[in-house]
Amino acid sequence: MKKLTLFGLALLAIALLTGCADVTNVQDCIPAGEHVYGFFGGVWHGAICQFSFIGSLFSDDIAVYARNNNGGWYDFGFVGGLGIMIRIFGLAIKGVKGK
Repeated sequence: MKKLTLFGLALLAIALLTGCADVTNVQDCIPAGEHVYGFFGGVWHGAICQFSFIGSLFSDDIAVYARNNNGGWYDFGFVGGLGIMIRIFGLAIKGVKGK
């Protein structure tokens, strides 16, 4: 019961802290003529985000998340690509430990 209460309080804190987040339309922030990443761009960026994060620590030209994306579909692809890579790494680690 104590864990459930703590989990509920954590969810409440997250909801309160993100409730005032800016929800500016992404399309308004993209300069005219710049490439817009969609679903498959999101999948690719999600799949390489571990490597992009490491690169972003050393270079300001590397970003984990494309700011010029089309919104929800890019996000969906990004999470899917990230999930695929986490699953692959998990299976690889499980295979190494099993031997």
